[in-house]
Amino acid sequence: MRVERPWGWYEDLLAAPGYKVKRLLIRRGRQLSLQRHRHRSESWTVVAGDGALLCGECWLEANAGVMLTIPCGALHRARSDQSDLVILEVQHGNDLREDDIERLQDDYGRVIS
Repeated sequence: MRVERPWGWYEDLLAAPGYKVKRLLIRRGRQLSLQRHRHRSESWTVVAGDGALLCGECWLEANAGVMLTIPCGALHRARSDQSDLVILEVQHGNDLREDDIERLQDDYGRVIS
């Protein structure tokens, strides 16, 4: 099932105890909120498009094949540049609910934690 967001959409591909796999599409020129998670870590693999990934204070150029590991509690975000950015996201942890997002900055007027 595809879930629409202001930045694009995501869909759950696989879920089991302790992990979940999602596909995210971030539309050209948009970005995820600056966020962190209290109960999970994430691994991102870029499969298409171009943009940038942030983890902590370091930006990483994002294009097909780039991978990033995001430890639990680390600030992170992804943005697309000239084309839609497609990311496979693997979440690891005991609590993988969507409400484990602490937003620190958001371009779309959503609640900041």
